Amino acid sequence: MNWNKIVECVPNFSEGRDLAKIDQIVSPFRGKSGVKLLDYSNDEDHNRLVVTLVGEPEALRDAVVEAIGIAVRLIDLNKHQGQHPRMGAVDVVPFIPIKNVTMEEAVALSKEVAEQVARLYNLPVFLYEKSASAPYRENLATVRKGEFEGMAEKIKLPEWAPDFGPAERHPTAGTVAIGARMPLVAYNINLNTPDLEIAGRIAKNIRHINGGLRFVKAMGVELKERNITQVSINMTDYTRTALYRAFELTRIEARRYGVSIVGSEIIGLVPMEALIDTASYYLGLENFSMQQVLEARIME
Repeated sequence: MNWNKIVECVPNFSEGRDLAKIDQIVSPFRGKSGVKLLDYSNDEDHNRLVVTLVGEPEALRDAVVEAIGIAVRLIDLNKHQGQHPRMGAVDVVPFIPIKNVTMEEAVALSKEVAEQVARLYNLPVFLYEKSASAPYRENLATVRKGEFEGMAEKIKLPEWAPDFGPAERHPTAGTVAIGARMPLVAYNINLNTPDLEIAGRIAKNIRHINGGLRFVKAMGVELKERNITQVSINMTDYTRTALYRAFELTRIEARRYGVSIVGSEIIGLVPMEALIDTASYYLGLENFSMQQVLEARIME
């Protein structure tokens, strides 16, 4: 990729079960000049698709707008059920500056996409994170509160008028949050209990909003097919709250309920630094740096 400017985008779509629909949604990211599809993963319990792609700003913008249009056409939130909170067929679309792109440019790109999808698909758009039009709209969980069902009334409140598009929930596609942010790590920790209440209590205790770790958002999720539960975590700044801290605090909180961790997973892509930091902790490495990682030196 000999691109001068690189932006990452990680759109989340409310479809994790129908593979034919997933293939159609992802199709605009394949074989396009200036865009590279890095990863996509679907989760049936969450009923959610997470796509990771990078590209030059204009090419990325056009591909994302096209994919949103496909999702609006294919996904009906009135028939959607899943463990993950959602307010739209396209639930959230974050843009992340990677190379020779400022956060201000990423914010401008997010607003371009927001304007286009509102105009083309009659889709209400909330700007969030660094793109938010007001401080109370920065947090995605606050914007999404009420989800698809509750948004029908919420969007009519003056303080929750959308930033772009009609002040009325799309009948099948709901609403979407679009914005710019720092890199995020989607990190889930699985527990050997089917009790969702326990997972919810643990999530509440580790997340920042309830007095837990500063850059952690978390919720309890039921994995019915495996008869276990999960603490689903968004690490909003892995450089300031490490993955191992979230893992260890979850282990401590689980112990009070006689519950153990049976595994963890990362959804989508993760910066190498986040894993190296955690490996250094568990191996007890002293004075270790990224400069000692072979692949990192090769890519310089």
